[in-house]
Amino acid sequence: MKQTIESFLSEVESKNRNEPEFMQAVQEVAETVIPYIVQHDIYHGKNILLRMAEPERVLMFRVSWVDDQGEIRVNRGYRIEMNSAIGPYKGGLRFHPSVDLSVLKFLAFEQVFKNSLTTLPMGGGKGGSDFDPKGKSDGEVMRFCQSFMTELFRHIGPNKDIPAGDIGVGGREIGYMFGQYKRLKNEFTGVLTGKGITWGGSLIRPEATGYGNVYFAENMLHKNNKTFEGKSVVISGSGNVAQYAAEKCIQLGAKVITLSDSSGYIYDAEGIDEKKLAFVMELKNNRRGRISEYVKDYPSAQFFAGKRPWETPCDIALPSATQNELDEKDALALVKNGCVCVSEGANMPSTHKAIAVFHKHKILFAPGKASNAGGVAVSGLEMAQNSLRYNWTRDEVDAKLKGIMHDIHKSCIQYGEESNGYINYVKGANIAGFVKVADAMLAQGVV
Repeated sequence: MKQTIESFLSEVESKNRNEPEFMQAVQEVAETVIPYIVQHDIYHGKNILLRMAEPERVLMFRVSWVDDQGEIRVNRGYRIEMNSAIGPYKGGLRFHPSVDLSVLKFLAFEQVFKNSLTTLPMGGGKGGSDFDPKGKSDGEVMRFCQSFMTELFRHIGPNKDIPAGDIGVGGREIGYMFGQYKRLKNEFTGVLTGKGITWGGSLIRPEATGYGNVYFAENMLHKNNKTFEGKSVVISGSGNVAQYAAEKCIQLGAKVITLSDSSGYIYDAEGIDEKKLAFVMELKNNRRGRISEYVKDYPSAQFFAGKRPWETPCDIALPSATQNELDEKDALALVKNGCVCVSEGANMPSTHKAIAVFHKHKILFAPGKASNAGGVAVSGLEMAQNSLRYNWTRDEVDAKLKGIMHDIHKSCIQYGEESNGYINYVKGANIAGFVKVADAMLAQGVV
């Protein structure tokens, strides 16, 4: 079996050299899915996983725009249309200097499995640009977004490819891109998700990824007769996902003690309550400040420059910043300090070796393709509301989100429960996501 997996990875790597993030994502899936394929004749010999690892389409284009000083700037735009076997391509757009083909292909590959797990009819895709919105004026961001959409619009549509937001793409960026799409196409359609509530958006969409991650962790804890009540929670990041994960943890009676950004992390032993969280939301969302400013208003807290929060003793860890932010050393520190549950809010924030540590020590560990699927799930619900020309209430959307996360957890147990009773959620999520897409691909022939 080891030789079969290595042969597969070697073939994929030969076509995707110098793409470490993509190969990391493929390896994680291959190690759990290939043994399942070999045991099931319906998939064996069909090269299904090899076909899943090859994008259906890769778009790369120039994005020229003019800054406030009148200088012409040039960035690179991308859209990876990975797999459309179960529905139109669905996945976010990321604006960040780290964006390249490897990062986007890993995200698109993960998105295929994540979208499959939601049970909604959505294929997988991802896109973005190496443009950095930090430090840019609203006018500069608008001009970039309009230029980006001027090329992208010809490749997307409500029944073809429906992008959403991701790192660096919030409500402001979605609004500018939607406006340009509407101008170019002369039509008002649900081509983007994460829209404002007054123009086609869904309630709970901003909260969905963070809330969904906590709902998934809650399911894991309940399975082991535990709850969030009274637990200490370490969260990385301080953006959308981290903010709403913290909000839901507080509502469930937990004590959130850290948040972070690229400059370092803050530790508040007294706990980040609703008032303090509102300060963070104002700081990050409106003032676009740094998390270090938290200690100026709350001097009892501490700021650790250039560090990540995984050295902090806790019961539950929710990595919610970016890929590969939690390595083997961090995982060992969490285990040593008594952490019992790790649930990923970001995409692939834990390295391969870190995950091995969690499994070795029988920590409850949820991979992002399962635990952070709440965001794309509510994006799917937004698409449904757009098609209906109707909006569900906040409580209705939240109930649907909670139900979807419960169902994803159930699917992970179905395929991931081991003989000793331990749930390998990585294995469960990978196989559950694979089966639905693979069955559709087999039914549709060699395309």
